[in-house]
Amino acid sequence: MRGFAAFVRKEAVEIVRTWRIWVLPGLLLVFALTGPVMAKYTREIVGAAGGSQMAAVIAGIPIPTYLDAYAQWIKNLSQIALFAIIIIYGGIVSSENKSGTAILVLTKPVSRSAFVVAKALVHSAFLALTVLLGTLLTWGGTSVMFGAAPAGPLFAAAGAWLVFGVLFVSVMTLLSVLVDSQAGAAGIGLGVYALVSISAIWEPVGTYSPAALAGRPMAIAAGQSADVTWPIASALMLSVALVAMAAWAFRRKEL
Repeated sequence: MRGFAAFVRKEAVEIVRTWRIWVLPGLLLVFALTGPVMAKYTREIVGAAGGSQMAAVIAGIPIPTYLDAYAQWIKNLSQIALFAIIIIYGGIVSSENKSGTAILVLTKPVSRSAFVVAKALVHSAFLALTVLLGTLLTWGGTSVMFGAAPAGPLFAAAGAWLVFGVLFVSVMTLLSVLVDSQAGAAGIGLGVYALVSISAIWEPVGTYSPAALAGRPMAIAAGQSADVTWPIASALMLSVALVAMAAWAFRRKEL
């Protein structure tokens, strides 16, 4: 793929110099810093909000542990962070087509495939670094709040979710090639997420396919045993296939 290294540098520089360096990391930073505090003081917060009328509700809330902080972090990743990924990357390719940047760059003797693959790889790496930083902050905050914070469940859950997040970066890369509208691609992406989540109800799909990663990271964060070997393997293979399809479609797309 001609020009791959140059495209990688281009994407990395664009992340650092544009709004992308702030939006997703900023969102996850807030979750990482506030999650352990919210988990620790949930009972107090509910009591302050509801007063004496909420006494029965407060009594029914279990005493929080470090696992509650871990679950809060993975829940935020699985919901708000994933929605943000779908919306942000709805225009990962189409935005450059509209602005004319893609045409300008691709008039040179470089590969269209390299253009697409570099985007998917760089933004997957960016997501990985962001999730790693957020997980480290969550781990540290949990240790401060609860005194004990075994790293195993948290990092295993975050790693499993990260594979799911990378899968959706790949999904949005393909959709952004096929759909010229960022809003349209994001809408389809949300539909794909809903379909994947629902399909996990069927046991074979929920056991072996990437759909299992929609819920199993939460179980891992809660200290439960959950095998994610097959879901992770299938998600990684599907991610590669989706990026390959995106590169193939972009080679045939009229700019």
